Amino acid sequence: MSRTHYDCPIVLTIAGSDSSGGAGIQADIKAISATGSYSCSVITAITSQNTLGVKAIHQVPLKHIESQLDAVLSDLNVVAVKVGMLVDSNTIKLVADKLRQYRPNYLILDPVMVSTSGHILLEYSAIAALKEALIPLADIVTPNLPESAALTGMREPTMDSQVEDIIEPLRQLGCKAVLLKGGHMESSSSSSDLLILRDSVEWLCSSRYATNNTHGTGCTLSSAIASYLAQGYTLHKAVHLSKQYISQAIAHSGKLNVGKGKGPVHHFFDGHADIRGGH
Repeated sequence: MSRTHYDCPIVLTIAGSDSSGGAGIQADIKAISATGSYSCSVITAITSQNTLGVKAIHQVPLKHIESQLDAVLSDLNVVAVKVGMLVDSNTIKLVADKLRQYRPNYLILDPVMVSTSGHILLEYSAIAALKEALIPLADIVTPNLPESAALTGMREPTMDSQVEDIIEPLRQLGCKAVLLKGGHMESSSSSSDLLILRDSVEWLCSSRYATNNTHGTGCTLSSAIASYLAQGYTLHKAVHLSKQYISQAIAHSGKLNVGKGKGPVHHFFDGHADIRGGH
């Protein structure tokens, strides 16, 4: 598939706000902008957090989430939607209903459940709603290892050889593709993600960088995929470009000095646009 030409493709991120700017809506907007698309947003929750952790969460009332969705989707030509933090089952069902109503071309779902610092961001009871209402609508779902275990009921893989056991349960979730992120497997010398399609699997490997600046990596990766899909790249190419982008954003994160804990990646590292090649 060749790249479709848009003046500037529009990507909507539906997620929570991170007051420190490293994850959530803020990371999404940075990643979408850095990879060449126009970003708009719907905020589902307002978190009080920094690089040391999440201090408090204020859930946006459903009527205000709905009004944001209608305002954006009824006016802007949204090509791709990235969904992150949704908090509870009612929010999940509302978002799913609105996506079915407006039918954007692409849906990328990052099933945010736990923050980097260990704070619960999705009610456990909402996992069933996520699997029933939203995952089947997705073009690609991007769980990390703990999230993949929560979604499938399987034990979390702790080494590459155990990943094979979770492939088929992830396929059975019903989405078109899954990108299983292996960043939590710190025993591995590389950072390996597994792209799971209906009839094939592919490892995407990159260097593992010795850095504490990994706040917002999942948000950034899924947003980059949404951005590249909106620009007309195939799913396979969009995932590969996004893997290159997040790897370089992590590699250059040392140029930033943000906070006392787990700092953010560098979304606007020098030369990031050079990763884009043929379509």
